[in-house]
Formats: sequence, C-alpha cells, structure tokens
Amino acid sequence: MIGEEGTGFTTALATLDHTRITIAAQALGIAQGALDYAAGYVKERRQFGTAIAEFQGVQFMLADMAMKLEAARQLTYRAAALSERAMAGEKVPGLTFASAAAKCFASDTAMAVTTDAVQLLGGYGYVRDFPVERMMRDAKITQIYEGTNQIQRIVVARQLLGDAR
Repeated sequence: MIGEEGTGFTTALATLDHTRITIAAQALGIAQGALDYAAGYVKERRQFGTAIAEFQGVQFMLADMAMKLEAARQLTYRAAALSERAMAGEKVPGLTFASAAAKCFASDTAMAVTTDAVQLLGGYGYVRDFPVERMMRDAKITQIYEGTNQIQRIVVARQLLGDAR
C-alpha cells in the first residue's frame, strides 16, 4: 500500500504533478528533432536555383517553430524545478498548475512544430521515408496520455479559480 488507507485517489493525482512533466519533456524532444530535421532539409532543398531556406516565408516558419519550442522548454524547466523541490519534501504551491500547463503547452507545441516540419518538407514530409511523419504521429500522443490537453486546461482553470476538486 502506498500512503494511508483511503488516500489512493489523492496520491494518484499528486503523482500526475510529476509525471506530466515527463510528457512535456518528451514533447520537447520530438519538437526539437522535427525543427532540426526541417532546418537541415530547407538548407539543402533547392527551388528556382536557390535553397528554400533563403525564402522569407520559410524563415518565418522556422523562427516561429523555434520561439514556440523555447517557450515550451522554459515552462517545462520551471515545472521540473518545482517538481524537484516538492520531491525534496518542500510544499510547493503552483506545482499542479505548472505541470499541467507545461504538459499542455509543450505537447500542443510539439504538434504545431511537427505539422510545420511536415509542411516544410512538402510531399516528402508525409511519407514514411522521412522521420517528420513519425514525429508528427508521436507528437499527437503527447496531447492524449497522462490526461488529455482538454483535461489539462480544466486543471489549469481550477487552479486559477481556487477549485482543486
């Protein structure tokens, strides 16, 4: 038995405050891999005699992907730091909010970044011969397990409203 009798549900929910952060970290890795692959691809792929990395629209997409990824990374690092403090026995207000927000934002970011990576690769991005197709599928599952992102939004809202049912 873990914890006192009758505290199983509360213990399980408290555990999610820590495990959601691992999903956020997984999402970051997927998104970073997709960004790295897409950036390499656009430097090599040529259209109209020039690398498509030279096109402003492509540069804007890469910049947006990188900025979203960095924001998700910082949110995840903050949640991880709070989790570490809690695991050391400190009472950490805001951990539930931070872990749910990190999981939700990072997994949404992974989905957005991988979708853009597929777009940057054009038709190649959609076939199994190129890794971004798998990365996009992997990103999707991070929005689902350890509580769907809809559930994460409920958790965040309840934390904001002081209703931690």
